[in-house]
Amino acid sequence: METIKYSQAVEQLEQIIAKLEDNKMDVDELGLQVKRAAELVAFCKATLRETEKEVEEILRSMEEGE
Repeated sequence: METIKYSQAVEQLEQIIAKLEDNKMDVDELGLQVKRAAELVAFCKATLRETEKEVEEILRSMEEGE
């Protein structure tokens, strides 16, 4: 996946969902957009997990420093 920010990934997901909800996607585009949505969801999950780890490490180091 190209380098994007979390907020950009969420925005793209929201756009895909809006098109799906409005039935504004033809069958040819549907497969591509579902695949893209899956990639974006995986990216967002990985980003959240990594951020959670970083926050936990920071909090742990702060507690150790007390």
